[in-house]
Amino acid sequence: VRVQLTSKFEITAYIPSIGHNLQEHSVVLVRGGRVKNLLGVKYHIIRGTLDTVEVKDR
Repeated sequence: VRVQLTSKFEITAYIPSIGHNLQEHSVVLVRGGRVKNLLGVKYHIIRGTLDTVEVKDR
């Protein structure tokens, strides 16, 4: 997912687990930590905070 930060940088972030509810203007919380099998992805979106719903049935 492409995310624009409040500092106007645009990054690529990974949404863990299956499925998500994000739309174009959703507000998300981002943490560092790369994804080994996805080149160029150095950030994760934290589920269960702000506009991101936590993982269902977990």
